[in-house]
Amino acid sequence: MKFLAGLLLAATAVQAHYTFPRLVVNGKSEEADWSATRRTKNADSKTGVLSATSGDIRCYSSQNAANIMTVPAGASIHYISTQQVNHPGPTQYYLAKVPEGKSASNWDGSGNVWFKIHTTKPKVDANKQMTWPAQNEYVLTNATIPAATPDGEYLLRVEQIALHMAMQPNGAQFYLSCTQIKITGGGNGTPGPLVALPGAYKTNDPGILVNLGSIQPDAYVGPGPAVWSG
Repeated sequence: MKFLAGLLLAATAVQAHYTFPRLVVNGKSEEADWSATRRTKNADSKTGVLSATSGDIRCYSSQNAANIMTVPAGASIHYISTQQVNHPGPTQYYLAKVPEGKSASNWDGSGNVWFKIHTTKPKVDANKQMTWPAQNEYVLTNATIPAATPDGEYLLRVEQIALHMAMQPNGAQFYLSCTQIKITGGGNGTPGPLVALPGAYKTNDPGILVNLGSIQPDAYVGPGPAVWSG
């Protein structure tokens, strides 16, 4: 009986976790899972990254993708999730421009190259419970590629930070993906601040080490730099 209970608990834990294998741009999905989105190490296990300072915090990828997806500047984007995103926490989107002479198909995204374009904050629902945009959905919240983003190839990174165990060090769980994209029709903006991943987050950042039961919704601020909106 104990063995069976353990199996059921493990199965429940897996079902509560998720991956984001497919980007949707202006309502059109990439052609297949992991076709332009890099396959993540948790594609089968669905487990999140527990260390905000590990190398996996960048893209958590196990292999590069075969394709580069075209994304117009100003486009609305979101990701499809393999399971219901039921854990509380913010969704954040980042971009990193691929350097001249390199390709999004194999660039590793190292250095102070990442800038944030979107984050979410909680609110209190009619039942006086703290909820988050797209919580309990099978898609992540929409974000917009800033119209001023310069043309070129980029890595697009999304993360959903599960904070249900975040009151203890390394209790936050990071679920993330990176997609190889080419932005077209963009502008002449200067994105920033630029940060490195890993490097932008610390384990004790207040957006990572936090007890959701002891804060007001408007007091929560996601980790990382300020959002660049163009």
